[in-house]
Amino acid sequence: QVQLKESGGGLVQAGASVRLSCTASGRTFSNYAIGWFRQAPGKEREFVTAISWSGGNTEYADSVKGRFTISRDNAQNTVYLQMNSLKPEDTAVYYCAAREVDSVSRSRYMYRYWGQGTQVTVSS
Repeated sequence: QVQLKESGGGLVQAGASVRLSCTASGRTFSNYAIGWFRQAPGKEREFVTAISWSGGNTEYADSVKGRFTISRDNAQNTVYLQMNSLKPEDTAVYYCAAREVDSVSRSRYMYRYWGQGTQVTVSS
């Protein structure tokens, strides 16, 4: 199995940028599609973005399209989430997740492995 750990969260002002990292250990990282999800207080965990094994296929939630970018460096066992033009409604705990197929999914139930999450707070 693979273990995931998120980092890079914090408190920022609206309009700022933050880059989150998801670092994996365990099995070969390049065999997993990776997704980012987020969960705000009192809300369900929602899809943000995902990337395939090779990085050639990505998907984004409409709410982040054009502001967030997902990328991966398989040599470093890391997936990045670059978040620009942050808004207060982006405030949430951000989780990365892995699935052992080379296709992205917007459903959290399709991901078997999860990190512990990192808090991102955007002040207005």
